[in-house]
Amino acid sequence: MTAYTRAEMEEMVERWLQANRDAEAAGNWESMALMYREDATYGWNYGAKENFMAVGRDEIRDIALGLEMGGLDGWQYPYEHILIDEKKAMVVGFWRQVADAKRPDGGTYEVAGIGGSWFLYGGDFQWAWQRDWFDFGNAASLFMEMMTDGTLSEGMTARMERSLRPGQLPGHYKLADTPVGLWEMPS
Repeated sequence: MTAYTRAEMEEMVERWLQANRDAEAAGNWESMALMYREDATYGWNYGAKENFMAVGRDEIRDIALGLEMGGLDGWQYPYEHILIDEKKAMVVGFWRQVADAKRPDGGTYEVAGIGGSWFLYGGDFQWAWQRDWFDFGNAASLFMEMMTDGTLSEGMTARMERSLRPGQLPGHYKLADTPVGLWEMPS
């Protein structure tokens, strides 16, 4: 594993945060794919039976940042805290998931719990590897609450309906069939 300077790692984080803000404003995260190496992997776990994994920049753009983020336009993912380890070329960021819809009392809909991303920096201001975690149960509960309240966007409703159809969604794998392990890092 290559060590990078603290200044380069901090600049990468600032570029990443700006790319996130730009994507949130546009309601489209696909442009963020340029922040990944061609051979990067990006995945997360969906519970005891399923992982999500995008292998390569094209899958990251089309599936992780496209299909998986589809319907979340207007949502924000503010990073609350970020830890940088320039010797290991790693970054860990803790974020929230906040909907743009308002509750009947004027409050915000927000996924309870802690979300986060763990990155391996690959040089040239690109990530080589990313793994996310979030509270799937709380996210599903919030989406159901918003659906009941009539505040879930049409795009997110369509996304949820798509996930209920028989057959495998792109990037979703049974644990044993995941093409790259959640803990598997590039050398």
